[in-house]
Amino acid sequence: MPQLAYVNGRILPLADASLHIEDRGTQFGDAVYEVCAVMNGRILDWDPHLVRLRRNLAELGIVLDIADGPLTLQARRLIAANGYAECIIYMQVSRGTAKRDHAFPGAAPANLVMTVRRFDFAQRLRQLETGIAVITQPDNRWGRVDIKTTGLLPNVLAKQAAKQAGAFEAWLVSDETVREGSSTNAWIVKDGRIITHPTGTAILPGIARDSLIRLAHAAQLVVEERPFTLAEALAADEAFLTSTTAPILPVVRIDGTAVGSGSTGPVVRRLAELVWNEVARQTGWRA
Repeated sequence: MPQLAYVNGRILPLADASLHIEDRGTQFGDAVYEVCAVMNGRILDWDPHLVRLRRNLAELGIVLDIADGPLTLQARRLIAANGYAECIIYMQVSRGTAKRDHAFPGAAPANLVMTVRRFDFAQRLRQLETGIAVITQPDNRWGRVDIKTTGLLPNVLAKQAAKQAGAFEAWLVSDETVREGSSTNAWIVKDGRIITHPTGTAILPGIARDSLIRLAHAAQLVVEERPFTLAEALAADEAFLTSTTAPILPVVRIDGTAVGSGSTGPVVRRLAELVWNEVARQTGWRA
């Protein structure tokens, strides 16, 4: 079965899916996107992803003329057409196709594309046992990283630096403060307290981040939303990251230095139990 994509109302083979060369997402990064996990054929945290998508579109003044109900049906239709029980679905909305000009076009409709690809979520359970390494990189992104735009060049360069260093992720640091990863949210644990950077314009409000905070509060665990420094991270008892494609992973090394015992700690294990139970509740997925 060929892989299928969605382009402006049509589902067609991925090899034939395209947008005009003057799509504003291509030429200006004038677009937003969402990535959702699909397990057991069901989309995880779909409603929060839609809320964030609509908020980001509003922030940029992009009008998407499809309501949430029909958009949901199209996303489910694409997932079913590809036949993947475990996958990720990528949605991108650009301001549309128009003559290249920095100012907004007058009447160009937004372009909506969606793609689906297989994804092995069981690997994350294996990595829960081994832990992962991160490096740090300077945060040189623009000032509104709370909007999930496709303008990701600084993130790409940071992720490539991590790959070249043999690490899973790069944590972005500004004025000695750890903000987040190139595609993840960053966390530390100290004396049983779970610490992560507060929301605002300096980080992306991650869906997995919000879910973990909710689950931690329900379990009566202490969460502090405050900035933390790289020195604090290096002196932490535990550290971890979260994202849609990595619901929770223990960080056991930062820039080559072991975090705590250098292995997965008890707080991360407890949080992982909560996170994966929530995944099972929503989707029925279990490894």
